[in-house]
Amino acid sequence: MTGKTARYVYWIATGLVALVYLGGAAFYITSHDMVAGMYREVLGYPTYIIWPLAVLKIVGAVVILWRPSAMLADWAYAAMFFHLLLAVSAHIGAGDPGWPPALVAFVLLILSWLTANRVRKIRSAYGPAASAAQSERASGQALP
Repeated sequence: MTGKTARYVYWIATGLVALVYLGGAAFYITSHDMVAGMYREVLGYPTYIIWPLAVLKIVGAVVILWRPSAMLADWAYAAMFFHLLLAVSAHIGAGDPGWPPALVAFVLLILSWLTANRVRKIRSAYGPAASAAQSERASGQALP
């Protein structure tokens, strides 16, 4: 994948994941009663987790877009990874047809994480191509 293609893939995937998370948070806040009913009756979850999830969805979206530090971005990606994985399994386990958006967001999150080190200046030590990017910086070669 060329550097230009990686940029497009990264920004499209990251933008869509952030949009899913910001849209989900807005839905949790504006339609709290409907979401509480779904959590309680369909998924069997306690409703007190709705507000913290809404806040954390906003924080996660901002962190992966802004990327103030590699550590925060890694934590946000990890949290989103487990959140989306558990969301897919919870919807499927409850027989709820709401799992495809979570699966699409999961795939987009993986694409975003796989291409982040090729595109962003603040690189994760754990992401793919981290060692290549660090060796390029050390040798003074230009990054794509």
